[in-house]
Parts: sequence; structure tokens; C-alpha cells
Amino acid sequence: MSLAMFIMSHCRDSGKVTTVVATSGQGPDRPQEVSYTDIKVIGNGSFGVVYQARLIDSQEMVAIKKVLQDKRFKNRELQIMRKLDHCNIVRLRYFFYSSGEKVYMYQLFRSLAYIHSQGVCHRDIKPQNLLVDPETAILKLCDFGSDNCCSKLIFGATDYTANIDIWSAGCVLAELLLGQPIFPGDSGVDQLVEIIKVLGTPTREQIREMNPNYTEFKFPQIKAHPWTKVFKPRTPPEAIALCSRLLEYTPVTRFSPLEACAHAFFDELRQPNARLPSGRELPLLFNFSTTELSIQPQLNSTLIPPHARTQTASSVDGSGLDGSSQHSSIPGSLNNST
Repeated sequence: MSLAMFIMSHCRDSGKVTTVVATSGQGPDRPQEVSYTDIKVIGNGSFGVVYQARLIDSQEMVAIKKVLQDKRFKNRELQIMRKLDHCNIVRLRYFFYSSGEKVYMYQLFRSLAYIHSQGVCHRDIKPQNLLVDPETAILKLCDFGSDNCCSKLIFGATDYTANIDIWSAGCVLAELLLGQPIFPGDSGVDQLVEIIKVLGTPTREQIREMNPNYTEFKFPQIKAHPWTKVFKPRTPPEAIALCSRLLEYTPVTRFSPLEACAHAFFDELRQPNARLPSGRELPLLFNFSTTELSIQPQLNSTLIPPHARTQTASSVDGSGLDGSSQHSSIPGSLNNST
């Protein structure tokens, strides 16, 4: 996670306009859109990177300082700068946090959609098995040889279905949003306690869906904790809504990977001018193969935004959105299997 003060972007191309949602350095915490252009690096060091940019609305030249923000600690510089207002002290105009959780999670769900269509269940989705390139924001899923029966198999579930991966992906998303594991614990029992604290005590039917052998087990009766209180106050409601559909006791009611990709949480990635927090272009997110488009074709119109359809028109047979004639830019032959 990075903190940008005044405002931040790393756009190598002069003239490109970047728009972010930032908070005023002084005054109330009222987020607003701020646009800037003509970005160039003017300094860097262990503290981070400093850029020069020009605000679109006022044409002011500003300095933008990007620093790494450890979620475990408050940023003292930001706290101090927000209090200071003096003619001989640099003024903090805006600040905002940037994070790659959307672009990374989208790619994780897309990878899960593909492997599940091939009849493969990963069974060990966790941050350590997600390889990311911080410069390009490309994510690749690795380690398909694990036989770990970990906490993701809640209530001792023995059915290694694709829904196990969805639960695990939900835990990864929650950890990205919280900055720490949502269900911490040193053992399966510890984590089960934490799960019940959040989701409440499962019903007999929910337990049967997970493991019929546990239906007679007596669990303490605890009410579910509201999701809005599980996450920080400013967590986007779309993120909370997505987590709630991934972290459900009943496996078959959890979102499928492509349903997650089509969720409103990722709508920002489908905007024509969407860019990485660094200002770079997004990695390829919509180069769906024939197999991918055939998994849940009713979602294709949402998964492929209009601007992406235009960009791929030259390589698509025109009717690819229904999963019938889409040419793949992913190498290799993919078998159609759901």
C-alpha cells in the first residue's frame, strides 16, 4: 500500500491526464476527484519518490510525494502535515492511498475460472502462492502440487471441490482490505472460532453441506457479526458485498470465479481510462479465450467492456461475446469443460 502526498501518480508520458479520488490536506475528510498531468520524477530515495505535476483545474505546479505506507503503523508525516498551516512551510494539498487489490484479485478470480473449467481445484490459495510483478501488476497463480488440508477446509470438509478455492480467495481479498488475516489462529480450532465470530454459528443444513459428519456436533450459538463492522469504516461497500458472497458457509451459494470478476467491485477496471496507481496501463484483463467465454456466457457482456470489444474487434470473429467465435490471445489449446 502506498500513500501519496500531495497527490501521486507515475505517468511517464507527458500530457496524459490522471484522475484520482483524494482527500484535502486540511479540513474535513471529504474525498473529491483531482486531475493532474505533465508528471515527471524530480527526486527519489529510501523515503520514496517525488514527482512534479500540474493540476488541471488551477494549472498549479505541485510536488507529489509517494511513500510506502505500512498498514500496521500510522504515518507520522501525514498526521503532522495535516496540522500545519504556515507561509514558510510546504502545504499539504491532498493525499490518497493507492492499492492494487482490485487488479490482483481480478486476475486471481480469472485464473480460478480457468482451472476450474479444466476440472482442477488448487486447494491452497494463499498470498504465498500468488506471484505478482509490482511494476506491471500481473498476477500468476502457482504451486499446484499442494496436498495441504488447511483451515480453508472448514468444519473438516473432505470434499475438495472448486468452492474451496472461492472461500480461500475470499480470505485473500479480506486480508488485502484489512491488512491482516480475517481469521487468524495458530490451529484449525483457533481459526474455526474466528470464523464463527464473524459468520455466526452455522445452521444444521449449512454444516451438512460442508461435512455431514459434523451435524450432531454442538457449536456455541453466536450471532453473525455485521460485515460493515468487520472491515474499516471507509472500506468500499462493493468490496464488503463481494467478500460476503465469497465467505459463505454453504459452498454452492458462494460466487463462482467469473461472477466475482463481473461484480461491481471490479467496475473501475472496466472503465476506458482505468490505469494502475503508478499511471501505467492495466495488464491484459479482457483477452478472454473461447473456453473462458463459454463458462458462463450470460456474464460476457459484463466481463468485456465496450472499449475492450472495440480494441479486439480485429482479432474477434464478431460474435465472440456469446462464447462461440472468440479468438484467444492466450497461447495453447483450451478444452471447453465446466
